This record gives sequence, structure tokens and C-alpha cells, in this order.
Amino acid sequence: MKEDTLICAGCGAAIQTEDQSKKGYVPPSALQRDIIICQRCFRLKHYNEVQDVSLENKDFTDNLHELGRRKALVVKIVDVFDFEGSWIPGFQRYIGRNDVLLLVNKTDLLPRSVNKNKLKDWIQRTAKEHGLKAKEILFISAEKNYGIQAAASIMDELRNGKDVYITGATNVGKSTFINKLIQEFGGDEEQLITTSNFPGTTLDMIDLPLDDGSRLFDTPGIINNKQIAHYIPKKELKQITPSKEIKPRIFQLNEKQTLFIAGLARIDFTSGHPNSFVAYFANDLLIHRTKQDNADQLYADHAGELLSPPGKETLQDMPEFLKQSFTVKQGKTDIVISGLGWLSVIEPGAEIEVYAPKGVGVSLREAII
Repeated sequence: MKEDTLICAGCGAAIQTEDQSKKGYVPPSALQRDIIICQRCFRLKHYNEVQDVSLENKDFTDNLHELGRRKALVVKIVDVFDFEGSWIPGFQRYIGRNDVLLLVNKTDLLPRSVNKNKLKDWIQRTAKEHGLKAKEILFISAEKNYGIQAAASIMDELRNGKDVYITGATNVGKSTFINKLIQEFGGDEEQLITTSNFPGTTLDMIDLPLDDGSRLFDTPGIINNKQIAHYIPKKELKQITPSKEIKPRIFQLNEKQTLFIAGLARIDFTSGHPNSFVAYFANDLLIHRTKQDNADQLYADHAGELLSPPGKETLQDMPEFLKQSFTVKQGKTDIVISGLGWLSVIEPGAEIEVYAPKGVGVSLREAII
């Protein structure tokens, strides 16, 4: 077999032995192995180190365009903790008339009090607003192995002998989901796809055989630059990524008070009657309350120290804060900071200013909890 026909079993990149800085590099001796993974996947798998490689979003979207020309079942995975940031803009036009199974991942992060029926209704409405009418919507947790068998059963029913394409934005858990399928149904441990907390792990199309001769494809994650993960140094990304059930934190605020979400965002309650704000962020992430009049000086004095992450040494790499203003016209409204979390405002009539790194998505939605 020629070297240029080999692909990495972990990320799908074409194997090459010439340039260590480019995707798919392996030392020549690695070509003798039965299953080959590139140096990047090897270091990620064994040392949790990430080697930067050039990622072009156009290459990823070209793979999605190919779906519209094939008859297949499309499985779209979204992150329930970052629904807006994990939605692929214009997704429907990429996939043509193919049926879509929508898997809502990371549901283990939500408080147990969440009404799943109401949440499913909200997801259905929101997906429809984005132009997508899914055949089925299913809650899963790929990390905790919840809903995997049910998802496999529905996939088999809907695909009706066709190939399956697993799609989604970066870091929604696509590869983890496929790995759980492999483990659940007796696949070889060596077939497992490389997974990590870092966006852009799957670099090219990976395909796995199904029992009836069809194939299951793991497509590269589409980069949505609204996600804060793309602006955070890799070593600090774990600090903002929830790993267990979110514990809501309640703040009673008067107007002219401010909440800092570590050093990554600032929310000013500029005017309105006293109000309750419920924070849904990673449990260990600092939320600091202060007076609005003191906020500028507090940030100048303590960003990167008290207000961290990001740490002092990486603060200079962050984009400048951009202010966005919102009026909460109805009660129970979420202020969402893409990839970081959200703050629920309980009463209507609040005037809010949100400061977040330039490029990070900030939006309002009806409260999902």
C-alpha cells in the first residue's frame, strides 16, 4: 500500500513522513504498524498534548457539501451546554434532502431539575427556526455512556441500509460518541478515534464499516468562531469546560452592580428593579460581584490574578472586550456567552451590558431551565 493512501486512524488526516509541523506526520518507522496514528494523535492520546496544525474551515465545509450529493442518514450532534455555539450556520443547505437525527449531547451537565420535555420542545422550535426539521431528537451523554444504545437503535432504523454521517461543530463530542458505539458493539480498541477537550481534533473524514456493508463517517468539526474556546489558551480551556452537573448560583442584584465571570466576561446590571440572576457556568469558575462604578478599576488591577482564567501570562493574547447592550423584556431570559455558559434573568425590565472578548457570541434566548 502506498504511503499516500494511508490515513490516521485517530483523526483521519493523510499520513505523511516529510513535515512534522503539518497534519498526518509519522516517523517512517511507524509505517510498519497495522493501525497507524499520527504523531499529533499519539501525543494527544498518551500525553494530553496538542500540536497545532493549520485548519481551514473551507476544507471542513466542503465535506459537508458532499453530503447533499449522497443518500445517507445525517446525525447532527449539538452541545446542550453551548447550543448556539455548536449550531452550524446554514446546515440545512449542506445536507440536501437527507433525513437528520439530532443528538443533544452533554445532558449530564444540566441540573437534574431540568424538565426534559420542555427542553426538547425548545430545541425542536429552535432547530425549526434555523431551517432544520429533525426526524428525531434524542438526549445523550457520550462521556457518561447515556443514551448510546437508544441512539444506535434509532440510527439503524432511520438509515434503512444507507451510510451514516456524524456531523457537528468542533468539540460537541462527535468522536467520543463514535468511540462509545465502537466499545458498545464490540469494536477493536485500536479503532478508537482521537478525542480531547480541544476544538478541531478530527482533521479529515474518518469512516468505519457497518455490518451490512454500509459505512459510518465521522466528519471534521466545523469551526464556529463564536465559541470562546477559540480564544482561550489550550492549557486553560479545561478550567472553563464543565465536567460534571452544573450547580446553579443565585445572585440578588440591585441596579449598578456587576458580575465578573472570572476574567472572561463582565455583566453590568445598569438599571431596573432589584432582580435575581442565576449563573450556569463551570462549578469552579469564579463569579465575582462588585459595584459597577468599581468594575473598570477592579479589572485593571486583578485581571489574570483574582479574575482568572485567563492567567496573567496569557491575558495579552485575549481579544479586547466588546460591549453589547440588551433589554430583558420578559421574565426568565438567558444571557448566553457562547462556550462559557449563561446567566438567567428572572424578572423583566432589566437593562444589561455584557462585555466579552471580541468575536465571542453573546445573545438572549428564552430560559431553557
